[in-house]
Amino acid sequence: MKRAIRALCLGSALVASQVGAQPQPEGFLCCNMRTDGSWITDINYAEAGKKIIPVGTPVKVTGYGRYRAYLEVDGSKQALGNDYSRDLEMGSFVARYVLSDDPRLRIAKFPAKIRDAINNGQLTTGMTRDQVMMSVGMPVSSENPSLDAKIWRFWRQSDAEFQVVFDKAGRVKEIATDPLTRNLIVLP
Repeated sequence: MKRAIRALCLGSALVASQVGAQPQPEGFLCCNMRTDGSWITDINYAEAGKKIIPVGTPVKVTGYGRYRAYLEVDGSKQALGNDYSRDLEMGSFVARYVLSDDPRLRIAKFPAKIRDAINNGQLTTGMTRDQVMMSVGMPVSSENPSLDAKIWRFWRQSDAEFQVVFDKAGRVKEIATDPLTRNLIVLP
């Protein structure tokens, strides 16, 4: 029994040291993300009561927990949950969301329709993969193992899937979804 407790304590210490050894970058949010005030999930559902934290918001990683990174986001504390991309190591997961360069500088150079789509968290044809991510978030790796895939799957809510279809040049050719979700996700 003592050996089991000792092994458990050593294992906990190892996990704690690995979590503490993770990078703690400071930078800018990659994309529009939704929060309930303290929790941001990588699936980025637009559920009632959630507000958008805009792309480019200043972000600092302050620590890690099990499948989560603790952040300071524009002065408030948030937890970023790795709920659907657990095949990614936490440092790589966080690197998807915390960028060293402010994406708002690039957004300012985009055509007006693309800027409007990103600012509204919507999509339009002709967007690049990077612009799609800025607007609706990172595609979760459990459903999108390759960012080079022709189709990315997203969900507005748990029952509102939409698929972004890219052409050979890597630009949005089509947004496939039901009519209700289309009205919410596609810039008119």
